[in-house]
Amino acid sequence: MEKKRIHIESLINAPLDLVWDTYNNPEDIKQWNHASDDWHCPSSQNDLRVGGKFNNKMAAKDGSFEFDFEGTYTEVTPKNSISYVLGDNRTTDMKFQDENGMTKVLIDFDAEETNPEEMQREGWQSILDNFKKHVESKA
Repeated sequence: MEKKRIHIESLINAPLDLVWDTYNNPEDIKQWNHASDDWHCPSSQNDLRVGGKFNNKMAAKDGSFEFDFEGTYTEVTPKNSISYVLGDNRTTDMKFQDENGMTKVLIDFDAEETNPEEMQREGWQSILDNFKKHVESKA
């Protein structure tokens, strides 16, 4: 069965270099990587190279639930694109595009089968929106 792909994107008012560096820096990842204010990302590890792994701990602030969002990079083209595979074999493909001094980030990912597609889209878009706010606050 073919996996359903979900697409999200954001236009960030910051230069490509800053967007790329902020997206991949573990200290920054901990600041923006959550879908809602009652969650946070207490730890992040990132080995940004083909075959390298990342692991971002996602946790409810009240301590009720946590999980590791982790995967292995299958493609890394600096300041252009990233692809990775998660432990359940779902894939994600990202593109970073310079748009006249701003940066467009496009993400396509395989839907998981537990939660409705719209809920997944909204969650990932919320995280991307948090990333946009974080980068723009640094720009």
